[in-house]
Amino acid sequence: MLGESEADQSLNEPSAISKKLTQIRNIYQTYLDRSVQHVAARWIFLGLLILSYIIKIVLWPGWYIVTYALGIYLLSLFLAFLTPKVDPALQSMDDEDGPSLPTRQSEEFRPFIRRLPEFKFWLSATKAMIISLVAICFKFTDIPVFWPILLVYFCILLFVTLKKQIKHMLKYNYVPMTRGKTVYSGKPDAN
Repeated sequence: MLGESEADQSLNEPSAISKKLTQIRNIYQTYLDRSVQHVAARWIFLGLLILSYIIKIVLWPGWYIVTYALGIYLLSLFLAFLTPKVDPALQSMDDEDGPSLPTRQSEEFRPFIRRLPEFKFWLSATKAMIISLVAICFKFTDIPVFWPILLVYFCILLFVTLKKQIKHMLKYNYVPMTRGKTVYSGKPDAN
């Protein structure tokens, strides 16, 4: 009986590999948590990753499928970043109570809440750039394709989706960028 309880105890204890993985995850999360307040540094880091990717692609042409997939993914992230969390078009159909964007001048101000917050946008884009940089280091990911068709298709897709997003922003009167906006403080003007 004593031997069985010791065996059960050893099965319930985490292995050395799982302990090490947990330690690595905790260190990773600590650095992520510390990076939240350093917005400019995070975006500069992402810019350097993008620049290194572009330099690699220009100096050693190829990897068009990887670049195309990266472009589509970054475009989808950007659109989610520009889109409100609650779509005003869908909200007008649903009579739900909750935060929404004002559609008329007479409605009260409600803050713009993004579908994809800035930090998650940065984190997802950074992960995608790192995966793409690793992928272009291997010859087997360089699949031969006729790249001008991919480029034309991406440009058309970019134009159509951004045009649709801008029309949506104009129709529902929201601007997702916060730079240059005046913030209502609740105090009357001193004029």
